Amino acid sequence: MTTVIAGIAGSLRRDSVNRQLLHAAARALAPGVQLNTIDLFDRVPPFNEDWEATPAPLAVAELRNLISRADGLLIATPEYNGSIPGQLKNALDWASRPRGTAALQGKPTAVISASPGARGAGSAAADLRKILAIAGANVTATGLAVPRAFTQFRPDGQLADPTLDRRLRAVVYDLLAAVAHRRQAA
Repeated sequence: MTTVIAGIAGSLRRDSVNRQLLHAAARALAPGVQLNTIDLFDRVPPFNEDWEATPAPLAVAELRNLISRADGLLIATPEYNGSIPGQLKNALDWASRPRGTAALQGKPTAVISASPGARGAGSAAADLRKILAIAGANVTATGLAVPRAFTQFRPDGQLADPTLDRRLRAVVYDLLAAVAHRRQAA
């Protein structure tokens, strides 16, 4: 059985360091595990509770479906003005609804972050973990913040620092353990 991890880069930029971080995580996956990147946040409309009673906008339905079908979720966030990007928060608001049957409910989820700053988007990662927990996701205890991100990747896309690479692999391992635990409990 293939395990599917949905990957979300919180930045809309095609070549963002957080997208690079997701690609580095994908290389750390074991055989039989695939990372499917969700790239549709630029089409997800602003959250509007009035629209919940009607069929969700197409991009919202697609987002919810991709998250629901995945076994786990790996989110890489940048830091914008000390927190997560607005488009990421908006998408999570949609994925957290409707309460009780939301795509995020119980979903094993790991948070990683990267930024050019010295803290590696650590404040955004902390905010994201809080948002995900309130939304009902099962957030893993491990995470990774990559500082000075523009200098951290080799030309092949791997993390240049072996310690950061080991820590990224630990995040992936813990996420897969949470996925396995959820499957056993089902």
